[in-house]
Amino acid sequence: MAKTFINARRLLVGLLVLCLWLAPASTYGQSRELREAYNQATTLRDQGRYEEALPFARKAVRFGEKEFGANHSTSAVLWFFLAGLHLNQGRYSEAEPLYKSVLASWEKALGPNHPDVDMGLNNLALLYDIQGRYSEAEPLYKRALAIAEKVLGPDHPDVATSLNNLAMLRQAQGRYSEAEPFHKRALAIWEKALGPNHPDVAMGLNNLALLYDNQGRYSEAEPLYNRALAIAEKVLGPDHPDVARSLNNLALLHQAQGRYTEAESLHKRALAIREKALGAEHPDVGESLNNLALLYKSQGHYAEAEPLYERAILIYEKALGPNHPGLATELNNLAELYRSQARYAEAETLYQRSLALQEKVLGPDHPDVATSLENYAALLRATNRSNEAKKLEDRAAAIRSMLRI
Repeated sequence: MAKTFINARRLLVGLLVLCLWLAPASTYGQSRELREAYNQATTLRDQGRYEEALPFARKAVRFGEKEFGANHSTSAVLWFFLAGLHLNQGRYSEAEPLYKSVLASWEKALGPNHPDVDMGLNNLALLYDIQGRYSEAEPLYKRALAIAEKVLGPDHPDVATSLNNLAMLRQAQGRYSEAEPFHKRALAIWEKALGPNHPDVAMGLNNLALLYDNQGRYSEAEPLYNRALAIAEKVLGPDHPDVARSLNNLALLHQAQGRYTEAESLHKRALAIREKALGAEHPDVGESLNNLALLYKSQGHYAEAEPLYERAILIYEKALGPNHPGLATELNNLAELYRSQARYAEAETLYQRSLALQEKVLGPDHPDVATSLENYAALLRATNRSNEAKKLEDRAAAIRSMLRI
């Protein structure tokens, strides 16, 4: 059976850290140019306008190096921020050398066991994780965890961050029994250190619920999703983007159970929150459009699904650029919709474009490539091209066997 990508959002703490760690620009010194460039970059980033944020981030780096010197810690943080923008846009080859350079700088200046080194390791690992380079990511996550435990103690929230990221890596590999104790320990640390109603606790609940959700353990996942949603609504207010995130995940759970009416209501509320809080062209709006389209497709409501996919594609192309893996996901999903309607020629063009983009950005052995190969193979079989389909299916199987090693 062909698979459709679902944006259930892996809530990796490292992804939250990478763009939020910077101190207020006013602490950097008296350079008006630096403050203005950095503030503009962060404003655009928060709106999901990553391409527009890039030139301002580059200006901030130049002004920072001019004011403080290339080897100053502030310059390193600004480079780190720039790397995060590249990561958000799927520009992994541009982000990687920046993360490596900053990490080396921090190790040299601060020593190998400093908390900033821990953060640098986590984010470089995240970069590898997103690309499916799990064997490269895991030792970095483990080293980050060891640093956090040694320097900060076993019950510090940063330890929970590393535990969470390592758990999500194992979850992505299908190593569910190994992931679960890490999720539970991270959640226990956050609850003890931050209190039961902290947003990080909500995130931990979401991630543990997602683990259960992926295993079909829906009755265990649902109360965790509900508790995470209640925390977000209480602490952040009913119209906060994090509330939309919890609504999104709970909707996908209902969707997997065939509870379509409940799922639709939650998806629509999540979409409304995101459009209001983030703007109509934010990538998170694209995610909600995608997931609502998936719901309609699963019910055979193709005419309702198609314009949602098309709008999501336009959002991703504008906000993330033409080479982002999220765009490949949208193209694949629209292709699946066309295939379901026997619109094979239209579907094949999109499958080919999606697959080429994934191979370019993620590499030929990424799990998303395997999914696209399987989906394209289903179209080939539907159009009586079994020999071509078998080649794609064999390649997909080889990728999945590598991921289990």
